[in-house]
Amino acid sequence: MGEPPSTYGDAWVYESIVGALPGVSLSPWRSALVQFVLFEGGLLVVAALSGRWNAVPAGTTAIVVAAVGSLAMSRIANRIRTADAPRTYRRLLFGPNVEVVLAVLAFVALVTYLFTFDTGTEPLVTQLLGESPPMLGVYLLLLVCWDLCYRIGTGWWASVTALWRSWTYEFPPDQARALSRADGETLAFGLLQLALVPFVAGQPVLAAALLGHVVAMVVVTGLSLLLLWKNRSVTVVSSS
Repeated sequence: MGEPPSTYGDAWVYESIVGALPGVSLSPWRSALVQFVLFEGGLLVVAALSGRWNAVPAGTTAIVVAAVGSLAMSRIANRIRTADAPRTYRRLLFGPNVEVVLAVLAFVALVTYLFTFDTGTEPLVTQLLGESPPMLGVYLLLLVCWDLCYRIGTGWWASVTALWRSWTYEFPPDQARALSRADGETLAFGLLQLALVPFVAGQPVLAAALLGHVVAMVVVTGLSLLLLWKNRSVTVVSSS
């Protein structure tokens, strides 16, 4: 992970896990690349064994979004730590691991939809894996879905806490500029998730949920950026 944070209470769960691996020291770019190669390799193996090559475009897009999400998480966290953001804000952002809770809720909602609500003529799982989905294919599908849900949960928590931070504190121009870059990374990752929309266009509930999520994330992060620059001051904010 490059230069890991001094304490794991000042990092995402993802960073803590990767940073704790013995003998492993990867930059955020390399970590994201390794993640992509492993998942994409698994996807191609499943496609070759099951003959479900039609699932590769959707699977690859989801894997790319998740890998870029990992990179974005690292960049957002590094920008916030480098900007010496208030300690109360950093504790709120990283300490409670709320992004994991949000990810679990999103993942459970998605699985519930896929296996109980999505019972039309051609459910999404059937479109991707066929009438009799292979066990390895289902395993990989759920793993990629969890990866996406975790990144989505992280993006949401970064957006919400950024809005609270921008509403609560005033920052000098240099610090406001550094924090605005972190918000920009959050905003960009939210917009990247629109790449998934074409693959769920035939699933109105999923498409509406995804579009609503992105719109809400853009609005919340946009308000944070607006307040960040509106409230900037010449007084240095204490890091306590």
